[in-house]
Amino acid sequence: MTSEVVALDGRSLGKRGAATRRRLLDATATLLETHGVRDLRVVDIAREVGTSPATFYQYFRDVEEAVLALAAEVGEDLAPIGELLARPWEGSHGLASARELVDAFVGYWDVHRAVLRTRNLAAQEGDHRFRTVRIDALRPLREGLAAKVEEAQKAGRVAPEITPMAAAAALAAMMERMAAFHVELELWGVERRDLVETTARIVFQTVTGSLG
Repeated sequence: MTSEVVALDGRSLGKRGAATRRRLLDATATLLETHGVRDLRVVDIAREVGTSPATFYQYFRDVEEAVLALAAEVGEDLAPIGELLARPWEGSHGLASARELVDAFVGYWDVHRAVLRTRNLAAQEGDHRFRTVRIDALRPLREGLAAKVEEAQKAGRVAPEITPMAAAAALAAMMERMAAFHVELELWGVERRDLVETTARIVFQTVTGSLG
């Protein structure tokens, strides 16, 4: 559940204030498509919305804080994948669920690419705020995959030498990489459906020990 959003001075935002904050965030997301976070200026965001920089500073201390708020919002959009991981992954139905999971994850990246790319770059450069947001966003995916590995180990289908969380982290990293660069891969002749199918089979085989 998202906590109540307030202005920098601690005041609760009314409907008008919340709408202004929303427009500022949407403008930030739009501008991230063509600007790096270090190149993006408050005046650019304010101009996009048709307001003044002073208005921006009522809601955010700087551009990075606005981007961080966007990253946190986007992370919450990933939570529903937990439902796909909660299903039993057995046989062809399990493979179909894995395929749906990967397809949804790639689609999630397609919608939020600019924000996610910026979040990940900031996290990799050592910004602990963005690293924390990234870790929190991917937690349902990692924990769900780890649970699948544990189930398969108990059934004797996955080697006990595999550490569930390590396997889950590796798969999550692979999925992020594939989702982030699938457009570039398409230039090499790898179509989106083929990327989804291949990635889904790698995930399914790793966590279940089954070929589907």
